[in-house]
Amino acid sequence: MPRTDKELKGVTLLGNQHTAYNFGYTPEVLETFENKHPENEYLVTLDCPEFTSLCPKTGQPDFGKIIISYIPRVKMVESKSLKLYLFSFRNHGDFHEDCVNIIMNDLIALMDPKYIEVTGLFNPRGGISIIPFANYADPDHREFAAQRKLDALKSRTNG
Repeated sequence: MPRTDKELKGVTLLGNQHTAYNFGYTPEVLETFENKHPENEYLVTLDCPEFTSLCPKTGQPDFGKIIISYIPRVKMVESKSLKLYLFSFRNHGDFHEDCVNIIMNDLIALMDPKYIEVTGLFNPRGGISIIPFANYADPDHREFAAQRKLDALKSRTNG
């Protein structure tokens, strides 16, 4: 069954032909919609291959890919608002590790997911790639979070 106008009330950016792009960190642009399947345990993954932020020391641009996976509870993040939110980091100066944790914390505050993880796959600068991984789980999903963290570590060390 299609979503009703009531269910889509908070979704204002999707389909809007007059989108305003913010050039500074703007978490308030994030929007949610209702999870129509809260009884199911399912993982939603959002792949954002064009993430850009600035080095807080040099002001040089950093480019990377952000991967967000979460198990929704009641609310889910609307993807266009997420795109605009991630775009707002374009002129934001923070280290890669900070950006990943800020994104995760903002999405926790927005959705209250059962579980969430954010991975940053940043392009090399000075010959070094940085791949920060942050995750959070409610008490019922702590074992899952520990396993996902271990899996992330193993995939990076081929172990």
